[in-house]
Amino acid sequence: MQIQFLDASAATPARLVARLVNQDAVPADLEPVLAEGAKMARFSGKAGQMFEGFVERDGKVVRVALAGIGAADAKDRRAAIEKAGAAIVAKYLASGDSALALDVTGAGLSAEEAVGALLGAVLRSWRHDVYRTKLSDDKKPSLGEISVLGAPEGTAALWDVEQAVAAGVSLTRELVTEPANTIYPETFVERCKPRMEAAGLKLRVLDDKEMAELGMGSLLGVAQGSVRPARLLVMEWDGGKDGDKPVAFVGKGVTFDTGGISLKQPGGMEDMKWDMGGAGAVAGTMLALALRKAKANVVGICGLVENMPDGNAQRPGDVVKSLSGQTIEVINTDAEGRLVLCDALTWVQREYSPAKIVDLATLTGAIIASLAHEYAGLFSNNDELAAALSAAGEVTGDLLWRFPMGPAYDKQLDSAIADMKNVGTRFGGSITAAQFLKRFIENDTPWAHLDIAGTVWSDKPGATWDKGATGFGVRLLDRFVRDTVEA
Repeated sequence: MQIQFLDASAATPARLVARLVNQDAVPADLEPVLAEGAKMARFSGKAGQMFEGFVERDGKVVRVALAGIGAADAKDRRAAIEKAGAAIVAKYLASGDSALALDVTGAGLSAEEAVGALLGAVLRSWRHDVYRTKLSDDKKPSLGEISVLGAPEGTAALWDVEQAVAAGVSLTRELVTEPANTIYPETFVERCKPRMEAAGLKLRVLDDKEMAELGMGSLLGVAQGSVRPARLLVMEWDGGKDGDKPVAFVGKGVTFDTGGISLKQPGGMEDMKWDMGGAGAVAGTMLALALRKAKANVVGICGLVENMPDGNAQRPGDVVKSLSGQTIEVINTDAEGRLVLCDALTWVQREYSPAKIVDLATLTGAIIASLAHEYAGLFSNNDELAAALSAAGEVTGDLLWRFPMGPAYDKQLDSAIADMKNVGTRFGGSITAAQFLKRFIENDTPWAHLDIAGTVWSDKPGATWDKGATGFGVRLLDRFVRDTVEA
């Protein structure tokens, strides 16, 4: 989507004009037919309302859309403005119009709010039509340009930052959406590499042989049933002060999860292409931070494997030795994400001694049973870190809900022959998964685990995404870095 900023009085060739309208403040300069039509349609500018009409301007028929953004003093005003921008694009993306004039004059927006409307619009415009060969013309996206009219001073500069975040979300959605025969450990790296290196990120890739030499038996145990070799993708951004310890983001990247020998039910298994959503979120975040030149030291780690039921696959009852030296009895090969993460967590601690760690993973179905698709689960050993992540989620809409942790849950992981099992009972499954990961956090390093199984993919359109990949996590982590490292 191409974006340009114009004065309120500038002429635009766009025959589609959208205006943001405060509640009970329908613009007085509307043509009478539009004003009367809005009144008849009971449009008052409430958040979520839209009205469309047609008028003649300078000898041309112009389509005018009014989008309500609610009361000027509403607590959720920023979110309402963002949703309004997204709703406009959702309605007109395949309308046949190629250009949209977004008129923000008269709404009393700050530069931050105007950017919010634009961010919502750009995020909602994302689609992945690579494999669609028979789309009818009326289904094909036509809208490719937005001209912002009358934006407050400073909006363009702020947009330079936010469009980097939009690019990060786009990469995450792309990775999550692609099928597993296209994105697997090696090609995940290949897809990320050119964009990340162009943005200034330092990349390092560990192959399966290097990981075996290091002793990553837990991660490699998951990968051994696949013909696709495992990879560990490391992304460094050194935008902060020299010597400052980095923040570490670690993502589960199971590019396809059959469950292994503990095979999943066939129904819905195709969804397991997005079991790398945590790694996708980390990759998108790192790209966003680099593009906007974040003043922070951050390292992103993606543990990339494919979990398949080959004759060489690990069996229930096998014991693997993790990089930490702890041994794990694999009770269920479908509880593989934690086996990948534990070695990635150990490696990043030994290699970088991070100030704090956040891992993201589509880890458990139990989190969906608990929170549905509205929140991701938050587990942490540090109250300050948990509070900062929750606050970032409230700002961005990537919402988190904190769960309890404690030694009572550890008992479920006791093994008769190894240091631990990889699963507990069917009760508290998300919590015991977090307790498992906590065993690999060294020296009381502040750590948080985000179980995002219910939020990386949506079977219905949301405020700023179409049906499919949501890009969850990128805006959350970017805001977290702004608030806790760059502040």
